[in-house]
Amino acid sequence: MQTTFPRLLLKHAAERPGAAAMREKEYGIWQAHSWADMATLVEHIACGLHQAGLRRDEHMVVIGANRPRLYATMLAAQALGAVPIPLYQDAVGAECVFPINNAEVRFAMLEDQEQVDKLLEIRDRCPLLSNLVFDDPRGLRNYQEPGLTSLDALIESGKTLAASQPAFFRAEVDKAQPDDVAAMFFTSGTTGNPKGVVHTHNTLLDRAQAGAEFDKLTGAEEVLAYLPPAWIGQNIFSYAQWLCCGYVVNCPESASTVTIDLKEVGPTYYFAPPRVFEGLLTSVMIRMEDAGAIKRKMFHTFMKVAKKAGSDLMDGKPVGVLDRLAYALGGLLVYGPLRNNLGFSRVRVAYTAGEAIGPDLFTFYRSIGINLKQLYGSTETAVFVCLQPDHQARADTVGIPCRGVQIKVADNGEILVKSAGLLKEYYKNPAATAEVLTADGWYHTSDAGFLDAHGHLKIIDRVKDVGRIKGGANDGAMFAPKYVENKLKFFPHIKEVVAYGDQREKVCVMINIDFDAVGNWAERRNLPYAGYTDLAQKPEVYQLIKECVEKVNADLSVDALLAGSQVSRFLVLHKELDADDGELTRTNKVRRGFIAEKYQPLVDALYGGKTEQFIETVVKFEDGRSGSVSATLKIADTTTFSPVKAAA
Repeated sequence: MQTTFPRLLLKHAAERPGAAAMREKEYGIWQAHSWADMATLVEHIACGLHQAGLRRDEHMVVIGANRPRLYATMLAAQALGAVPIPLYQDAVGAECVFPINNAEVRFAMLEDQEQVDKLLEIRDRCPLLSNLVFDDPRGLRNYQEPGLTSLDALIESGKTLAASQPAFFRAEVDKAQPDDVAAMFFTSGTTGNPKGVVHTHNTLLDRAQAGAEFDKLTGAEEVLAYLPPAWIGQNIFSYAQWLCCGYVVNCPESASTVTIDLKEVGPTYYFAPPRVFEGLLTSVMIRMEDAGAIKRKMFHTFMKVAKKAGSDLMDGKPVGVLDRLAYALGGLLVYGPLRNNLGFSRVRVAYTAGEAIGPDLFTFYRSIGINLKQLYGSTETAVFVCLQPDHQARADTVGIPCRGVQIKVADNGEILVKSAGLLKEYYKNPAATAEVLTADGWYHTSDAGFLDAHGHLKIIDRVKDVGRIKGGANDGAMFAPKYVENKLKFFPHIKEVVAYGDQREKVCVMINIDFDAVGNWAERRNLPYAGYTDLAQKPEVYQLIKECVEKVNADLSVDALLAGSQVSRFLVLHKELDADDGELTRTNKVRRGFIAEKYQPLVDALYGGKTEQFIETVVKFEDGRSGSVSATLKIADTTTFSPVKAAA
């Protein structure tokens, strides 16, 4: 697609000016913004930014949730030839310093007082940062900081320029070329400083269009934009594909209203990482456990029917008449109301990505009639590399290469990708760029995997994380930590897992319980507790988690490749892993190496045969204060199983 983001906006505004482009929920009421409204807003913001001094090829950070005026600001910056850089709205100020200085940022578009305070706090460490523009004025009336202005004031300034020079905006838009830089996304920085991934209009729009063609997306789709705009996955679904297809993007009122807004919008096209699907299923299971005996019996009865026939029906496979009738009745009594309660009654295509999804979790959603599929991609590939076709969705693959993608597997098992969506470069980091991009255009994904007999890609783990068991009965066996972690995270009582085992004689894990799910489980058993730390160390909770671990061990024992990855010992952590404490990335990926260093006494205790270990940990609270959490953690042994020989 040889065009640019602002040109696509103007195209939609010309072809269907009155059609809804975005909706935003304010004070409980959905407000629609038409394509013509958006085009006018973008023009006024662009003119205002030009008046304020933003110039072509400059970078501008945008920090906030999904809001039409923030999206319009990104389009306005692109219209002037500047480059928007969305940053995570929940990142602390210190995390913003490197991206702002690395990209030599002068301008920042900020959603509200929280984001303004964050940048004012670090302003002395960002010498070039001069212009702070805020959207929501609440709490900012008495701020007298130099360079701080409201978006409303900027728009008024822009209206004056647009009236006096009506051809200015269109002339600026026409200067841009498809191969110009359109946006920059900073990686999560699991090791060292984050890297700025540079994308052009062409790389982002080509992949957005390829994904739209694959799933036959149209302007009639409804999308809920609730994930951080700084994550390229959200950006592709609610920005790049929005402008490619012209569908409606809906912005929730707040993070706390997302589940309600999801039901009200009823999206037809939905995207979420596995963690969101896990959370939704956990809430369903909690509600069912609290339901009456008849309703609970009906649910479990029809879920057995769904498990037997639902996925086959979704995949277009033959199903017996009796099973079809039973499933139809289940649809009336259970699956339909359940989809409606989840907000998925109109979903035509749902995707998950970012992490592997547990097979049982994947099967659950498909079995109740939700077309949940997996895709494979990354920030550097503009997301769309592999997608699962309808009727070919499987939990153990991530799909087939979509249009314009070539895949090959290196001798060490690493997946290499070539496509029109590859990053232009890592900003100001030619060494890192040369590490991932070959001279002939292949991108090193750092993921280990292979293409199966049907042409579907299977991901095992990160190349650097795939290890070997050393010593003991499983000496030399493959160890794939993420695979083990994801299998354990399927259980609604387990929220997060960190697995260790490379170059060791056995696998040990540290676990975070899901406080809501386990809390509900404990309350129904009249088991008192005084918070997360207390609940996590209850003997009954350890027994519950031990049963989950041993079920995973039984599953692993039948996998010839990974039978040696069974978990021998585990402990339940005294606190939840947190991005603010450096234990997770902003996309909620485990920083395994950092955690191993931070909790070295726990790792030593797991492998040293101890039955308990005292630990004290410094934590950061939401208001910026620090404190500490301490506990004596129990360490439990689990049953492992002999590898099951495959049938001849």
